[in-house]
Amino acid sequence: MAKAKNIMHELSITQSIVDTAIEYAQKEQVSKVLELRVEIGALSGVVPDAVEFCYSSVTQGTLLDGTPLVIDWIEAKGKCPECGHEQIIDNYFNTCEKCGGLALEVICGEELRIKELEVE
Repeated sequence: MAKAKNIMHELSITQSIVDTAIEYAQKEQVSKVLELRVEIGALSGVVPDAVEFCYSSVTQGTLLDGTPLVIDWIEAKGKCPECGHEQIIDNYFNTCEKCGGLALEVICGEELRIKELEVE
């Protein structure tokens, strides 16, 4: 059951991404979309493989039908408020590997956005 919930979550997110891209393309009177590029951060809670899996279903019969989806994976990085050290993190509770400081500030890795829509 948990796997079905995950797919439904990513299906909804993928549908939103596609809807946003189509809305923009129509507003700009684009005749063909050559590529859709999105950024997904490690802390976004979104599974890139599941988005890829859902993509062809939600684009079927739309302006994006057959358009390649490119996903740029963004590693999560945090910065220690005590010593300023930056490091790769895998959750919100990492401590500074240099000084042991707590509550690292997330610098990147929460992204979920359309980065580029290549059009003709």
